[in-house]
Amino acid sequence: MKAPDTSKACVLVVGDVMLDRYWFGDATRISPEAPVPVVRFQKEKLMLGGAANVAHNCAALGARTQLLSVVGADEAGTTMQRLLEEAGIRASLQRDPSMATTVKLRVIGQRQHQLLRIDFETQPSHEVLASKLADFNTALPACNMVILSDYGKGGLTHIARMIEAARGAGKTVLVDPKGDDYTRYRGANMVTPNVEELREVVGRWGDEADLERHAQELRAGLGLDALLLTRGAHGMSLFRASGATHFKSEAREVYDVSGAGDTVIASIGVMLGSGAPLEEAVRVANLAGGIKVGKFGTAPVTREELFG
Repeated sequence: MKAPDTSKACVLVVGDVMLDRYWFGDATRISPEAPVPVVRFQKEKLMLGGAANVAHNCAALGARTQLLSVVGADEAGTTMQRLLEEAGIRASLQRDPSMATTVKLRVIGQRQHQLLRIDFETQPSHEVLASKLADFNTALPACNMVILSDYGKGGLTHIARMIEAARGAGKTVLVDPKGDDYTRYRGANMVTPNVEELREVVGRWGDEADLERHAQELRAGLGLDALLLTRGAHGMSLFRASGATHFKSEAREVYDVSGAGDTVIASIGVMLGSGAPLEEAVRVANLAGGIKVGKFGTAPVTREELFG
């Protein structure tokens, strides 16, 4: 596959960021206090999660990348800023003293088996979110792609206004959705739910024809150009007014699916921002998703891995 000039892509990523913290250790005995493993800590690994992982993937593919989000005035927020700078991402992180930066702490035992996950999170304040909306409007002119990464943590309260402003400025808007109310995504170019997320909105379907009917009704009702359904081992399905296109899974070995949706939407954004047509962008994203699930954690897929 010929590599596009991904430096043409200038991607603005907005959404809920999180710090993925991994504690590795040996778990060779059971606690005498309770029937739980005792983990002897060995090392820590930090990775960018949520919208920060989307931005990391965009940058790793060679795009000029800017990230807007909200973090707490805490150690995790400072660590997040450092990791983003190291990844070459221009980040504007609003610091909100009233909230804690979202952190997912995973305890990993032998053979990288996850023993426990602890989530730390609070909602950002309305004042900080209003300030982020102003930053969004300022950043719009410099980008050609907007990716809105919704993890339901409260950072995209003004998403409907962001979509309206971005489309009014002639930008392509991609949304990674969350929850059962997609009306706030109305007017975006494309949304990228997985199977569970789509079922939460449209209900169950019986067969492929029933799935296509549900997906097309949702797409048309929201005024979307396209709806991309990521289907894990069953690949992806792209629904447009002209019909449905299906892509077989490119995964060779599934090791860890965390962050795969971030990789997919980032790859599509970078490809479209580089001038590729939508179907080619989805084909590349399908390949990128297959590479990602063979990696541990929210590791990005690089341009070299994707194009050689």
